[in-house]
Amino acid sequence: MPEQNLIGLSELIEQVKQELLTKAPENENDIPLLSVDSVELELQVTVKNEAKGGIKIYVLELGGGNSQDDVQKVKVKLSPLLNKEQMLGIYKKKYPERWNELLETSTEGGMKGNEQPGF
Repeated sequence: MPEQNLIGLSELIEQVKQELLTKAPENENDIPLLSVDSVELELQVTVKNEAKGGIKIYVLELGGGNSQDDVQKVKVKLSPLLNKEQMLGIYKKKYPERWNELLETSTEGGMKGNEQPGF
């Protein structure tokens, strides 16, 4: 596997983090309705000795040419620093005029497909 095509584990985690933190293109009036509690990645990696005496962990691409003996499987779980309640509290303080709309939209979205009367 050519060295220039390898991606380090820390680089991949940073890219996933940036993707999750990047705001989607939105209308000024859009209301966020999604909260990510955690993301779990299951990756196949290979470990290489570095010239400086350390090690480097590389994420393998599908169909990579490494033998099965060279491959390790790792799970990485990423979680936000703030929980959902903390995020809602911040949103309510920052956008008090949009709070009721958030609650209504969230409730309507949560009830979609529920045909039970009185629910």
